[in-house]
Amino acid sequence: MIFYLILALALGILAGTITGLIPGIHINLIAILLLSISSSLLNITSPLTLIIFITAMAITHTFVDFIPSIFLGAPDEDSVLSVLPGHKLLLKGRAYHAIILTLRGSLTALIIILVFAPIFIYILPKIYPYVLKIMPLILILTSIYLISTEKQKKLWALIIFLLAGFLGIATLNLNLNQPLLPLLTGLFGASNIILSIKQKTKIPKQKLTKLKKVKLRSKSFLKASLSSIIAAPLTSFLPGLGSAQAAVIGSNVAGDLDQREFLFLLGAINTIVMGLSFIALYSIQKTRTGAAVAIAEILPELTKNKLFYIILTIIISGIIAFFITIQIAKFTAKRIHKFNYSKLSIIILAILTIITIYFTGLLGLLVFTISASLGISTIFLGIRRMHLMGCLLVPTILFYIF
Repeated sequence: MIFYLILALALGILAGTITGLIPGIHINLIAILLLSISSSLLNITSPLTLIIFITAMAITHTFVDFIPSIFLGAPDEDSVLSVLPGHKLLLKGRAYHAIILTLRGSLTALIIILVFAPIFIYILPKIYPYVLKIMPLILILTSIYLISTEKQKKLWALIIFLLAGFLGIATLNLNLNQPLLPLLTGLFGASNIILSIKQKTKIPKQKLTKLKKVKLRSKSFLKASLSSIIAAPLTSFLPGLGSAQAAVIGSNVAGDLDQREFLFLLGAINTIVMGLSFIALYSIQKTRTGAAVAIAEILPELTKNKLFYIILTIIISGIIAFFITIQIAKFTAKRIHKFNYSKLSIIILAILTIITIYFTGLLGLLVFTISASLGISTIFLGIRRMHLMGCLLVPTILFYIF
């Protein structure tokens, strides 16, 4: 039994590393695909083994997925905000430095998850029924707050938010197997890649800073950690909100963060949201990530004993993923300047297009194209792409109202 659990952990870490490195592939998609064949898998293995595999894969993915977002500008929705500060450091030859900052944030997140686990287990079930009654109001006020944080062009931010919302409603009502794939990949991945091709970006030789030298000062560490503690737990159980929104909420509450602090914050939030979503599944029986959905389907009644295995898997896979990502980032940093970035971007865009057509057909390709166009418009307008998450927030708000 122990051998199979360790094997599931190792395979999950390997799978999470692979999915994290593939541009535009979100862990939710992989979890849902795994769920579709879970009945066959359960004939040869136990539910606990599958759960450990999914958990290890999901947590590892949150560590690794900053590599394509920073080196290639091809994020999923959880790491989308890393593109701007990460890309700036890439063009300064400091992409490896940026990756290490996100990793330190993710590693700190493991401690934060352990601290919040008892709160989610014993306190959240008591307050959640009251939160549920005012859920539409919470989501509307949060949306208004996020739009108001746009320093300039608030009206455009509102327009982009609503357009993304209408696009989200239309996409979710289409007969697509994986509607979020073309929607989110177009909005956040393809749009940035297309601009990289147009601008013919050239990547300078990257500097490899020693690991012990890439760290935040005590004040910056506490500031970024506090930001993640304030915002991330909320988005772990509130629907329609993800890592991008948590990062903006946290950074605004704690005050303006510099590039280093913000990258640390993003790394922490990415892992916290994923980790606490599993604990929220146990405490309030709500799924906020695709990985949590898969676990809920495989094991409808998550016991405290199984939750212990999940938490243990989160910690172990996170620590291992930290060192794996360092080595991959180092390998990539040494070679990225040798590649023709425009050609590499074209290849990545082609891969995303093929993946979209394979999973969602020509109708999905249409959604992908429209989404990419809206994403590009947002960049040209100088609006933060966080507002594109209206594609999920608006449908969620309408669901709770009607």
